[in-house]
Amino acid sequence: MTCTTYYKHDDNWEEVCDLYVKHEDAWKEVCSGWIKNEGAWEPFYVTDSPSVEFVVVAGGGGGASNDVGYDPCGGGGGAGGFRSSVGAALTSGRNSNPEPALKLQVGVAHTISIGGGGSPGNGDYARGGTGGNSQLAGIVSLGGGGAGYNGNQPCGNTSCTRGKDGGSGGGCGYQSIPGCGEPGQGFDGFQSGGQGSGGGGAGEGSDHCEGGTSLGQQAGGDGLPTDISGTETHYAGGGGTCNQPGGIGGGGQGGINTGGQPGTANTGGGGGGSGNIGAQGRPGNSFYGNGQQVAGSGGSGIVVFRVPNLYQATFTAGMTVNGQTSASSFAPTPNTAVSGYNIYTVTGGTGTFTLSN
Repeated sequence: MTCTTYYKHDDNWEEVCDLYVKHEDAWKEVCSGWIKNEGAWEPFYVTDSPSVEFVVVAGGGGGASNDVGYDPCGGGGGAGGFRSSVGAALTSGRNSNPEPALKLQVGVAHTISIGGGGSPGNGDYARGGTGGNSQLAGIVSLGGGGAGYNGNQPCGNTSCTRGKDGGSGGGCGYQSIPGCGEPGQGFDGFQSGGQGSGGGGAGEGSDHCEGGTSLGQQAGGDGLPTDISGTETHYAGGGGTCNQPGGIGGGGQGGINTGGQPGTANTGGGGGGSGNIGAQGRPGNSFYGNGQQVAGSGGSGIVVFRVPNLYQATFTAGMTVNGQTSASSFAPTPNTAVSGYNIYTVTGGTGTFTLSN
């Protein structure tokens, strides 16, 4: 580690990586201060690993479709995994305790990536795709689970029709079971009743992905709020189905005889499921109607982090940060809506960032 402050000890200059002062009988870490050098005050920085508060949301899972005839709705997609630190949100995913803030070294490249939304189910008995993972240094949120469809078609068991596991579990169709959510990131998908079920959200869902009858609903599970950027925003809502709404936080609404709606971009919301209740069916078949509707795709993920305003971040080419994109390495203008912080909202790309002071 290269530190930025030195002190003289026994005629030798030594690096200072941690400095504490005693205040009201408690020792407190000092990260920066001022020192008088030849009559002029200059700033000093004790540590080159500032605390980084974060919210990392993965891409949501896609909703599922059933067949083109008289069948119940497919499930809603699970929300992308939601991980947050102390100071960024009151709870992390699955209503767990927030995680410690990261300590990221200055001058070192750290990985960052935004997960895409999962693909929608399209056609006869099609599960939704699982969303892409999002990453901030060592913090990885898992993509939301794609939704499943009617459990007695076409393979006759739940192994190929159930909702998929993910950050939050995908919902399922009739006679099937939902996907499991990841501890600390999101809930399981809801249980099905006579229709499909909603996808799990970061703040609401089922705890019974391996079967059972509790917590059956067609609306998507709600996500969680954060005010890390200075404005309270909800992320990671599960997808709904059968005309029921998606969860708060970008979940797509489900459809009956219409397509499921996609999860909202950069929220990690799950896609809405779709199905037919007798009024739609194979093209040209007057008994069933006019054909199948596709389910909704999952919403892409997002990463938001903030650092003390003594530090700035530079990103590699192709990232989209605070609404800015560049073909070369760039230092986007930070959001300063929260006093004392530089805030970076990353909505697209895969690359690295480096902190400096």
